[in-house]
Amino acid sequence: MLFSSLVFLYLFLPLTLLGYYLINPSYRNYWLLFTSLIFFAWGGVSFTFILLFSIGINYIFGLKIQKNIENKKAYRWLFVGVASNVFILGVFKYANFIIKNINGLAEIISIPSIPETHIALPVGISFYTFHSLSYLVDIYRRKTTAQRNIFDLSLYISMFSQLIAGPIIRYSDVWQQLRHRTHTQSKFASGVERFLIGLGKKVLLANTFAFVADDLFAADPSTLGGINAWLGIICYTLQIYCDFAGYSDMAIGLGRMFGFEFLENFNYPYIARSIKEFWRRWHISLSSFFRDYVYIPLGGSRVKVGKTYVNLLIVFFLTGFWHGASWSFVVWGLFHGFFMVIERLGFEKVLEKSWKPLANIYTLLVVMFAWVLFRADSMSYALDYWKAMFDFKVTNEQYGLFLNYINPEIISAFIIAILGSFGAFKWIGRQIEGVLERDGLKARVFSYSWHTVSVVFFVAVFLLCSLYLTAGSYNPFIYYRF
Repeated sequence: MLFSSLVFLYLFLPLTLLGYYLINPSYRNYWLLFTSLIFFAWGGVSFTFILLFSIGINYIFGLKIQKNIENKKAYRWLFVGVASNVFILGVFKYANFIIKNINGLAEIISIPSIPETHIALPVGISFYTFHSLSYLVDIYRRKTTAQRNIFDLSLYISMFSQLIAGPIIRYSDVWQQLRHRTHTQSKFASGVERFLIGLGKKVLLANTFAFVADDLFAADPSTLGGINAWLGIICYTLQIYCDFAGYSDMAIGLGRMFGFEFLENFNYPYIARSIKEFWRRWHISLSSFFRDYVYIPLGGSRVKVGKTYVNLLIVFFLTGFWHGASWSFVVWGLFHGFFMVIERLGFEKVLEKSWKPLANIYTLLVVMFAWVLFRADSMSYALDYWKAMFDFKVTNEQYGLFLNYINPEIISAFIIAILGSFGAFKWIGRQIEGVLERDGLKARVFSYSWHTVSVVFFVAVFLLCSLYLTAGSYNPFIYYRF
């Protein structure tokens, strides 16, 4: 079940909210857990048993680590816990990939191949596995204590708002909220607004770009020409941001509706002026996870220079591999890692001294070329697509194809997405907040008018999204498969 689906918007969410606020407050966590499991089972009942098994073993591992925190057994239980979680993730996400590559090698050296398994990927397994890992490690590091209430731990791992696409929530950040969280009208209203902003990004913007990007990435790159190849990757660059950032907005908004406060996951990544800065702004919960649980334990930047570069490449190898069992994802991660190393070698200082728009253009170009790897079905397709991006000859057919995609809808989406991606709406919001904080009759009149306009705007966004979804508009979700 997607947040951007009519079933969720008109059935699941209203019933969940209604039950949550009508039920006795002491039973609200049980209600949220129950509805979260229904939400998860919607994608496959069999997958729910995997989730419950994961919750069960991590509950036991957490208690064992806590019980032995003063002796070496704590580390042994941590090792068993981490290994178990990684093994489960490996079986369901990477077994097919590993067997396929082993069989490819077996064919080369003429030995019998291994039967392929065709194991289905459980929805959200990458995210709830990382929730479990952070829970165990943070207990071992004494940042928190083991949760003795298995229902509260189950809610942390499986809460529907962040179950299938994040953000990756650390137990140490929310454990107090599991038992004590505030519910106010203003908090609920801000949650609704944040959810609708995310829904608009997803349905009205990301889906519009997806129609163009998916069409062009399905074509033979040699037939596109540079003009259409660039159109495709620009659309995909905006699509993946609006898609994933929109989903994070919806998750954060849903959390607020139920009294939770989740950390931000995006901070205008396309205004970054280096790849290093980009990763401080893009999928913050993932990049900070690898920083704190992989990069720093490996020694981070406290070791010799060469080892620091190796650590960076290891982190970005894992970042790419986490996204998917494909060599194109691995190369995508290493591509970013390579430029991180280049910047650490001294190019970062050049960027700091250079004209800011030029540094931003450099970053966007690196990111867009990397997105080709991310979007392509294979490495060979990615290489062909890169080649097409440098084909500056335009035939009549290619120009006609380009014009076929340029319509009022895509132009409007471009304008809104670019302004939003570069923080224009945030700046406008700050100016309006400054006016609202003033005293006097004019300020009060403006405040009333602004709130009226805001309500009308958000209602219009919801109705327009509903209209698009009712019409059966194209509604993919990129991170759903991770």
